Amino acid sequence: MIELSHVTRRYEGQPTAALDDVSLQIAPAEFVAITGPSGCGKSTLMHLIGGMDQPTSGEIFVDRLALHRAGEKELTEYRRRKLGIVFQFFNLLPTMTVLENATLPLLLQGVAQAEADQRACELLEMVGLTPRLRQFSSQLSGGEMQRAAIARALVHRPSVLLADEPTGNLDSKNAGHVMELFREIAQRKLTTLVIVTHSAEVAAMATREIRMKDGRVVLSNI
Repeated sequence: MIELSHVTRRYEGQPTAALDDVSLQIAPAEFVAITGPSGCGKSTLMHLIGGMDQPTSGEIFVDRLALHRAGEKELTEYRRRKLGIVFQFFNLLPTMTVLENATLPLLLQGVAQAEADQRACELLEMVGLTPRLRQFSSQLSGGEMQRAAIARALVHRPSVLLADEPTGNLDSKNAGHVMELFREIAQRKLTTLVIVTHSAEVAAMATREIRMKDGRVVLSNI
């Protein structure tokens, strides 16, 4: 599903590489946690897998698409159709209801409203938000907003789901609920799941940890 071969990413004005000769593979429907201290290259790796940045050298393949040589049109299509992203700060639109937020990715693809509503309702039921469908996202708790964001990220059935510190803005109780939801997503093999986290508790729930330091992979356990 995801393969990086000797990937390096350097930024102008920085003396060291953000990523330094990284090679790794992530299997379809695998649940992986990327860990390491701040500045180790976790976010850079996520941005490269997400097609939001390009490597200085090396090759990146996701679902057989060569991201390292893809043009902007291909990358935009990849991000729209094959990629889901969950952010630390939710990024829901506050003037839209929970259902409207969840259907938005499908409507942008031209999916009919009735089908978009049906698919969104199924996912919102899975994340326990059926009673909140008609409420504005600004009326939700932090944990509920993150669950709504997860439903939105899954609604177009992406090949890869990236989560950037998804529990970093939640209390321990809500963080636990969100991680149980990620575990369910992994068990149901809905997508390849890659979580970037500082949390040892979050990493322990994944099926594999990829630990980084100074731009390199220093551990990739099974």
